[in-house]
Amino acid sequence: MKTFLITGVSSGLGRAFAEGALESGHTVIGTVRREADMAAFEALAPGRAHARRLDVTDDEAVRAVVDEVEATVGPIDVAVANAGYGLEGIFEETPLSAVRAQFETNVFGAAATLQAVLPHMRRRRAGHLMAVTSMGGLMAVPGMSAYCGSKFALEGMLESIRKEVAAFGIHVTAIEPGSFRTDWAGRSMTRAERAIDDYDELFTPIREARISTSGNQLGNPEKAAEALLHILDVPEPPAHLVLGSDALRLITAARQSVDDDIRSWEKLSRTTDFPGGAQLTGN
Repeated sequence: MKTFLITGVSSGLGRAFAEGALESGHTVIGTVRREADMAAFEALAPGRAHARRLDVTDDEAVRAVVDEVEATVGPIDVAVANAGYGLEGIFEETPLSAVRAQFETNVFGAAATLQAVLPHMRRRRAGHLMAVTSMGGLMAVPGMSAYCGSKFALEGMLESIRKEVAAFGIHVTAIEPGSFRTDWAGRSMTRAERAIDDYDELFTPIREARISTSGNQLGNPEKAAEALLHILDVPEPPAHLVLGSDALRLITAARQSVDDDIRSWEKLSRTTDFPGGAQLTGN
């Protein structure tokens, strides 16, 4: 049995991951934003479900909670940086303050969580770091520039961390869900106000479709939890765990588009080198 730290367990995939781990007999420390959510979470599995109130954008508080959990509950085997939210809006219309807030939670909140856990795992030479990015971390859609930007940033961070800690027996996995039947596109989403009618033809149908399909998404959160638990038992867990057939389809198409650009413009790309210059490695 393992001890999990999962941020953002009040609802959505975070709650599903926590419930799945608890049902499998694991211990879960789940972070919530509201005092009222603490008792409800701990009632899921008394003695194994431990709630901590935490704002992941408070760096010092994140580190304090992790250190306290390590000292009182026990070593954290699996950390899932899940806390985050969606910001929908046309880029030109979205206030930069809202973009910064999006990155503060989705990127820096995850970074604070993983950075706080890492010293403990490194000393033990064992552990699994995970972060919930999104299919929007490997592809992008109109009207989600801030959200996709934050998830692309998190993907890059995880890729680098994975290479830094591989020698310590620590695994790193980016979890990339498609559309799941949660409140993400409903009450949990922040929406920038519309102001420029030039974008109406493009964006109005997208926003209306997202609202109308909320609650009827393809993905099953319980199955997502099963997939997460499954990769804990394999010798070489994936660096990327795509969840959902919609995510598979859209990510594959987006990556194909990038590959096509690289191949089409390869000759021009090579013209910018100094002859005999040093080649970088990808280690």
